[in-house]
Amino acid sequence: MPEKVLIVEDEENARTGLAELVSAWGYRTETAKDGLDALDKVVTWSPGIVVTDLKMPRMDGLELLERLADQPQQMAVVVLTAQGTIDSAVDAMKAGAYDYIQKPVDPTRLRAILQNAARQQGTERELEVTRRQLRDAGILGRLVGKSKKMLEIFAMVERVAPSTASVLITGESGTGKEMVARTLHELSPRKSKPFVAINCSAIPETLIESEIFGHEKGAFTGAVERRAGCFELAEEGTLLLDEIGEMPIATQAKLLRVLEDRKLRRLGSKTETEVNVRVLTATNKIPEEAVARGELRNDLYYRLNVFNIHMPPLREHKEDLPELVDALIRDLNEKHGREVGGVDDAVMKAFQAYDWPGNVRELRNMLERAVILTTSKLVESRHLPPTFGTTALKAVNLDPNAIHLGVGTTVEEAEKQLILRTLASTNNNKTRAAEILGISLKTLHNKLKEYGSNGSMAEAVNQ
Repeated sequence: MPEKVLIVEDEENARTGLAELVSAWGYRTETAKDGLDALDKVVTWSPGIVVTDLKMPRMDGLELLERLADQPQQMAVVVLTAQGTIDSAVDAMKAGAYDYIQKPVDPTRLRAILQNAARQQGTERELEVTRRQLRDAGILGRLVGKSKKMLEIFAMVERVAPSTASVLITGESGTGKEMVARTLHELSPRKSKPFVAINCSAIPETLIESEIFGHEKGAFTGAVERRAGCFELAEEGTLLLDEIGEMPIATQAKLLRVLEDRKLRRLGSKTETEVNVRVLTATNKIPEEAVARGELRNDLYYRLNVFNIHMPPLREHKEDLPELVDALIRDLNEKHGREVGGVDDAVMKAFQAYDWPGNVRELRNMLERAVILTTSKLVESRHLPPTFGTTALKAVNLDPNAIHLGVGTTVEEAEKQLILRTLASTNNNKTRAAEILGISLKTLHNKLKEYGSNGSMAEAVNQ
């Protein structure tokens, strides 16, 4: 289908003439007399390209451009500017306009701009189809999973990524907080700009201000030259401050001022520098507890926590293990030049039985070792660390009567599993099972009646 082009111009003759010209080139056109009228047409008509004048009553082109940025659909905006208003056109480009053209309009230049914009829109739509297909396969950017928990995170990331809002990412170490931050960056309008990550817990307290804000030559002993900090390195891009709860309180106060004023002062400098950076933060602490302990400033916490994305520990979404293992092995194959196809059934069962205290980071490290060691197409039990084999592998392979209770299992369900497994281990000898369980035979019979079971061996094993 031909691309839709919305012409926004308050002067009627110019509006009609532009629409006729663009239509003659094969585009579908619609017109609007000002910015407010254009917003209504965007909602009802969904154009791919908007050509708008800058100077209009009620709502001008710059305000329209800002409002269009909040719309869910992608649009390329071309601004029309009169002679002597180039500065306004430059402001529009900074605000996200695709291009600008001076009045009176040069048809050849306008046609070339529209062709390029239409080509870009087509590419964006193709990318969106690809992203949708990846989401259906359980992949969003660098995030992987099909569980309910991960799909909720996918939805939050997609909603928040296009904005400039601060996001606080929480979760245990190794759950993938930096992957969330990188995905937010890659799905944002800042994706072509730098992504800079800094771990606040890995930098000595005496150096952290210099690392974040930069310093001038001679600002302190050893400062032999001017150095840009992380804010300046991430200009127009995204800065991740990992383990924000480990940042010294004095530095937190300076960070808060930068976030509010969008200006920073390098150590040793007498002047302030404007910065345009989206700040994301992460912590493995519970933020409210860190605030209560005085480790995190209350005002900074509220400034950073506009949106919160919590990454669950791997033990709470083990159903994502198959997708995670596949994705990690693909990445490790590329890193090490291998062609490992996956893990065998015994390894996957062992993975499902393990609680993964180190979360996805531990899984990746274990798989990296196995991918390097294996000479076959599949990772087998013998390729896993010996210590892992004595825990999860034995639980799966050597102890069929073991009971594995996941986080969230109710007390009633745990009791049921214990009773039925004990019966199975005694070959349905209820008297012996009652003795082992420390309950009366009558209580055991009542429990079995409650479960709708006669306590047979087969039923017990199948529960």
